[in-house]
Amino acid sequence: MQDDPGQGIPLELKLFGMEKWEIILPSWFGYAWVQVALVLAGAYVVAKVADWVVTVILKRLTAKTRTDLDDKVVALLHGPIVKTILLIGLGIAVQRLAIGEEGWLTTLRFLQTFAVFVWTIFLLKFSGVMMKAASNDSSRMKMVEPTTYPLFDNLAKLVLVALALYVLIGIWDWDATGWVASAGILGLAVSFAAKDSLANLFSGVFIIADAPFRVGDYILLDTGERGEVVHIGLRSTRILTRDDVEVSIPNGILGNTKIVNETGGPAPRQRVRVKVGVSYDSDLDQVREVLMKVAEAVDLVLDTPEPRVRFRAFGDSSLAFELLVWVAEPSVRGMALDALNTAVHRAFSEAGVQIPFPQRDLRILERS
Repeated sequence: MQDDPGQGIPLELKLFGMEKWEIILPSWFGYAWVQVALVLAGAYVVAKVADWVVTVILKRLTAKTRTDLDDKVVALLHGPIVKTILLIGLGIAVQRLAIGEEGWLTTLRFLQTFAVFVWTIFLLKFSGVMMKAASNDSSRMKMVEPTTYPLFDNLAKLVLVALALYVLIGIWDWDATGWVASAGILGLAVSFAAKDSLANLFSGVFIIADAPFRVGDYILLDTGERGEVVHIGLRSTRILTRDDVEVSIPNGILGNTKIVNETGGPAPRQRVRVKVGVSYDSDLDQVREVLMKVAEAVDLVLDTPEPRVRFRAFGDSSLAFELLVWVAEPSVRGMALDALNTAVHRAFSEAGVQIPFPQRDLRILERS
């Protein structure tokens, strides 16, 4: 027996007072399969329109910007939007079929699950694009750099997958109590087993975020190590000493120690101090003049700030003077100090300024 076409009349038509729909619409419109086909066709048309809007209009707008980040985002949006519209149309079409409440609920859950997968894949790709862009422009996000990009990229993906699982649990009405408890126990076990590695990891993130030093800076540690920072990793930081020896220091230690950044400050230049002692018979004005000429003659010494000479103290056997000069960067400090010491010795010898050495009187008492 053939179904009555009037049984499939959409409720929307009845609500608008169109009880005699058969006079306006063809008789075949009342069949459920016809309504399903029309809904699917309409969803396909809407999806094609949305596809045209994304691929044509939005791409034209993003082509006017300087960066290609928005172009990548628009390219990623193309697939999820079209698939979502088709899923909505499919859900409306299935609703027209007489599959019962249980069948409709199961179908809806499958459609929602597919939608979750579609948008989760989009968000994973979107987070990867954003993290990559942030790592390439560290001036905006200091925490995300090429060295920390894998960490934040994987962390973002882990969060997105966890949220997707949470949504799926809600869609299928599963009991997540056991899963949450297992995850808590597993996380506690991992945290105890890898506490040192986690401490280094978090310290590395804080070092990159706070930026007490950068690659290329010269740092001095409490333990006496001094060198150029050549690598800042998530677990450790490596410095290259003046002896060309690479020292790897765990970030957990760096996070709890005093660090002197010799390159830090408004400029990378550094002050060099040359301490020298002259005899008590020396002419102080002559000593100052000779030291200033030495500073002006050494090429490594900067003209600004100007060199200075200071009379520091009365020593046991000499008058303590100090020549203060500036060099362009910490890496040339050793060469500058060598050149200054050599020039000071020669200049004092030519000017007749004596550099005394400590003297001790020894008395021998004879006992009868």
